[in-house]
Amino acid sequence: MSSPVVFIDGDQGTTGLQIHDRLRNRTDISVFTLAAAERKDPRRRAEAINACDIAILCLPDAAAREAVGAIVNPAVRVIDASSAHRTQPDWTYGFPEMTPGQAEQIANARRVTNPGCYPTGAVGLLRPLAQAGLIPDTCTISIHAVSGYSGRGRAGVEEHEGPDAANAPSYQVYGLELAHKHTPEIQRHAGLAQRPIFVPAYGAFRQGIVLTVPLALRLLAPGVNGATLHACLARHYADAAHVRVLPLHESGGLKHLDPQVLNGTNDMRLSVFPDEEHGHVLLSAVFDNLGKGASGAAVQNLNLMLTRQ
Repeated sequence: MSSPVVFIDGDQGTTGLQIHDRLRNRTDISVFTLAAAERKDPRRRAEAINACDIAILCLPDAAAREAVGAIVNPAVRVIDASSAHRTQPDWTYGFPEMTPGQAEQIANARRVTNPGCYPTGAVGLLRPLAQAGLIPDTCTISIHAVSGYSGRGRAGVEEHEGPDAANAPSYQVYGLELAHKHTPEIQRHAGLAQRPIFVPAYGAFRQGIVLTVPLALRLLAPGVNGATLHACLARHYADAAHVRVLPLHESGGLKHLDPQVLNGTNDMRLSVFPDEEHGHVLLSAVFDNLGKGASGAAVQNLNLMLTRQ
């Protein structure tokens, strides 16, 4: 029996390159990409995607929609790493740890949409709490996240590693219009009744993310405190291989959060920092924006789908 054929469409960007790197030495699958001269040939791309078992799309949104539209072979399965299909109800959201049955849904899916990097942290923190009824429908959530500059793709890498790198900004907050494209994705998959306030930023480091969510306990369900929130997250991720909830005694000893500490892995670390005196709690997620936030998640989803190939 021949190995499943995996086609990576768009392996020149940061996500595609890392996916290709992670799959390069696999012997259980056959991986191929298009030569440089063929990448912009619609006919050749259509042939390639219809000849594979699983296609991984690492493309801009419009190109990802075009690639999916070119599929006529009903046996082709897709993992889309773009944001084109993340809020589409007929696509399976590729966050295996999100709900108890999510990994099984991904394994059986024909169309899987990889989560965005920021939503991975936000949904990872908020979905279990919202599902448990700890976040009321009246509560508006604020989210702040700082990503490495590779989150901007090749443009960010060029700005910080190219000939003018000395002039690259050390830190910049963006999305000031509060209309970042990840916001609807976060609201939908975190199960929030209210649109969250999402403020992203880039730092002068290549990869890694720290995402934080401050909460006022008076706005949450009655009787909820830091220990309640921590217990909910710890229970939800108790058996997760790639998501760890830091015990309260460990998070209590932290003085800072390093966005780069999990770089090169597919892991995510969640923490709860209670301030019982003032009725505040800070939630945090740390992970690699190119790992659990992109290429690592795509490979995790691919592995699940291969169990049903």
